[in-house]
Amino acid sequence: MIKKLDILVLRAFIGPFFATFLISIFVLVLQFFWVYLDDFVGKGLDTGTLFYLIGMVAIHWVPLALPLALLLSSIMTFGNLGETFEIVAIKAAGIPLLRFMRPLFITSVFISGIAFLFANNIIPYAELKLDTLKYDIIISKPAFDIKEGVFYNKIDGYIIKIGKKEKDDSTIRNIVIYEKNYNLQDNLLVAESGIMRTTPDKKFLEFVMHNGWRYQEKGPHQTFATDYIKTHFKEYKKVFDLKSFQLNKTNDSSLYNPKILSVRQLQKAVDSIKNNDSIYIKRATIEINPYLTFTKYKDSVWPKHIDTTYSYPKSLADSISLLVFERVANQINLVKANANILNNDYLMKQQSLRNHEIEWHRKFTLSFACLVLFLIGAPLGSIIRKGGLGSPLVFAIVFFVLFHLLNTFGEKFAKEGVTSVFVGMWLSTLVLIPVGIFLIYKAMRDSQLFNQEFYFRLFRSIKTIIGNFTNRK
Repeated sequence: MIKKLDILVLRAFIGPFFATFLISIFVLVLQFFWVYLDDFVGKGLDTGTLFYLIGMVAIHWVPLALPLALLLSSIMTFGNLGETFEIVAIKAAGIPLLRFMRPLFITSVFISGIAFLFANNIIPYAELKLDTLKYDIIISKPAFDIKEGVFYNKIDGYIIKIGKKEKDDSTIRNIVIYEKNYNLQDNLLVAESGIMRTTPDKKFLEFVMHNGWRYQEKGPHQTFATDYIKTHFKEYKKVFDLKSFQLNKTNDSSLYNPKILSVRQLQKAVDSIKNNDSIYIKRATIEINPYLTFTKYKDSVWPKHIDTTYSYPKSLADSISLLVFERVANQINLVKANANILNNDYLMKQQSLRNHEIEWHRKFTLSFACLVLFLIGAPLGSIIRKGGLGSPLVFAIVFFVLFHLLNTFGEKFAKEGVTSVFVGMWLSTLVLIPVGIFLIYKAMRDSQLFNQEFYFRLFRSIKTIIGNFTNRK
């Protein structure tokens, strides 16, 4: 049954929560665009695409913005109630702290459920659309990535310099292209003007150049007896493969990412990767055992049939020993090469397994973080008894930075195999829950943990004790 006290607390909470949530989303979206500023500036994006991009980025940051908003709003809510002495009046009426924390705790549980649904159902779709949109923005107009007067070397085998680009970002002037052929001198293309564009399938970048020269050096390698060829052209078309360009811009050209999977899909992927362990035993038997020819005699009695009384001539024995040594060395090299291939493949599978498990745990950790940070923010606000955006913002930033650092370090440890995935992903929760319990304990006993006057009186008492001790001495 909802009482007036619950309505009072909820009304004091709703306003700061929505305000801090929007501020958090705004800050996190700005952080995203700051990282990708060089990739997006000058791309000629239309208004619809830009707002769609902002929307996808905002959805991407919702699971992280919710814990921050809950932390800051809970500190502000209980800080305002403490500053206006409403908490004192509530406690004087015999209502304990945990009782008037109950409506906000239930609200936090509800918000945690929303965060999980967001992370499990909406975020995978948003991640896929965001990755696709970033890919399209960068790849659809790679010409914009080539800036005036700057050597551009992101296309393998070429270095490009453009003196000037017109406003349409397609017409270019004073073009210089170096073709790396690893001879005595690279080939060189120089043109006065041209058109830069991508093919309709977005796989190639075309330069249609006008009124220029092509300089080439031909001849055998490692010699100075080469021919220098200078060719003038009125129009010359140069095509660049964008595969290397795409790989430089996206870590995974297939756009597959465990973040685009739901919990059920991640669980299936984890089970599938774990079931592959038995395959490596079969592969080792098939790919390595054939080179270990002696293994086929392991259950036989072939040594008993060898005539050990016969002595071979020394020259024949030496030649046989050399032949056996060479054959053994070749077999060992083949076995080592195959074993290295299997080992690298296995390590890649284990890394993929860890990445999928990390994303599986992330769906729950960010949701549970809403509860953890609320359990820190509510008692902290009742202790500091300060409202507004001053002191609450400072304390919220401190605890959120601590949460974010622990989360980042734990995820890195999990990725590198330093700790288990469970410990790494739940590290921030395991550390902050005792902090929240400690703050609740202090708030229930009206602790003066953040009272300046308390520390001033404590410092003055210590100073008096030290002074008396000095005088006696």
